[in-house]
Amino acid sequence: MRKITKLLVANRGEIALRVMRSAREMGIKTVAIYSEADRQALHVRYADEAVCVGPPASSASYLRMDVILEVCQRLGVDAIHPGYGFLSENAEFAQKVQEAGITFIGPSPEAIELMGSKLAAKAAVAQYNIPMVPGTEYAITDVEAAKEIATQVGFPILIKASAGGGGKGMRVVQHVSEFEEQMQLAVSEATSAFGNGSVFIEKYIGSPRHIEIQVLGDTHGNIVHLFERECSIQRRHQKVIEEAPSAVLTPELRAAMGRCAVDVARACDYVGAGTVEFLLDENMNFYFLEMNTRLQVEHPVTEQITGLDLVKEQILIAEGNPLSFSQEDLTINGHALELRVYAEDPANNFLPDIGTLTTYKRPQGLGVRVDDGFEEGMEIPIYYDPMIAKLVTFGKDRQEAIEKMIRAIEEYQITGIETTLPFGKFVMEHEAFRSGNFDTKFIERYFQNPSVLSAAPRQDEEEIAAVLATLFAGQLKKATTAPAAQGGTTTGISDWRKNRLK
Repeated sequence: MRKITKLLVANRGEIALRVMRSAREMGIKTVAIYSEADRQALHVRYADEAVCVGPPASSASYLRMDVILEVCQRLGVDAIHPGYGFLSENAEFAQKVQEAGITFIGPSPEAIELMGSKLAAKAAVAQYNIPMVPGTEYAITDVEAAKEIATQVGFPILIKASAGGGGKGMRVVQHVSEFEEQMQLAVSEATSAFGNGSVFIEKYIGSPRHIEIQVLGDTHGNIVHLFERECSIQRRHQKVIEEAPSAVLTPELRAAMGRCAVDVARACDYVGAGTVEFLLDENMNFYFLEMNTRLQVEHPVTEQITGLDLVKEQILIAEGNPLSFSQEDLTINGHALELRVYAEDPANNFLPDIGTLTTYKRPQGLGVRVDDGFEEGMEIPIYYDPMIAKLVTFGKDRQEAIEKMIRAIEEYQITGIETTLPFGKFVMEHEAFRSGNFDTKFIERYFQNPSVLSAAPRQDEEEIAAVLATLFAGQLKKATTAPAAQGGTTTGISDWRKNRLK
């Protein structure tokens, strides 16, 4: 066992704060790194020590492996938590950390590299008979050969970057006539984004749900799953709203997907917290998509329904401790939702809206959690992901979690920039979401006219207007004989509201 005493968080913002809080509860000292743009950031002030590692651009600061390792050596750091993004899935960084004699809180470099390639990951899990989407099992470079394979698979097909993620290097091809152009675009985009133009072909599943399974593995060969997260509300192939558990999985399907996720982790000797992603089609068939070898943005919803602190579990595993629970010990308690509060304008195709947080007041109350890295008066830097916060609600069931989310969104006060809060409320109040009858096409189907965010009044506002109209019409008749009736109108509305809210 190797006890961690000083932890450097190689990240910024809300995830850096979130990791540091758990570390502090464990009696571990923390070190923050920051760019010149983040000099006043909350994670910098919270840490026991903080070091500037360069200019604002990520490539000159948060991605500087040599500088980060030099800080660790100078300050006597014995472990690094990479958070998510930046260097969290960089096998070279994990290797350098190990070589420097520092504990990397995450999987082995070999597991990161293996699962970082979608094609290599497919090959690794094939021995476990994991369901996979029909397609190629190797990289394609010859356009004519690829076109022939695509025809055999059957259109529509999906061209995907092997080293990709976040929708980059991904092209849907509906007809053979479009194939050559779309493949060239996919290769070009993959090369630009990842330095690797390898692509492969899969059958395109038009309206899937995106379901992921959280796994934990220790250094003693124990691997468990912590149930699923529903991540189907997405824009630009990136998640906006997540929940746990899914509204549609049966206990049998949940168990089957959980077993597959554990087998995927076993295929690469996985250690730490990871996520296995699946597509679920309209016939409830699931297919392995990929594995994310890090903590996920949406991990709080899993924490809410299991009662586990995933960061603490990561640290305990990195210290060499065996898991303190088995699969049989884990149960789902309640329901949790997460809304990613981005500095984006939903009414303008979710374009980033960088600026100053003129007003910033978090919602509070039972069942409400806010993971953020900002306070009133701070600016949202243009250099990084525009996420302001993760708004999480928890209830005894899905309905209660939804109602708490609506209330929390209404209480969350942010001015100075546009945010995804109005979109989150739109989703929570939409019948397709409330019924659980939705998939990754939610925005495409129901959010084609973003003006609904400002145009649609709340239901109770509509009812108030109707009551006012009725009362006003009645008061007009009495106006000449009962001039004091105006006070009665106010009382009537007050009584109506009280009765409605019971």
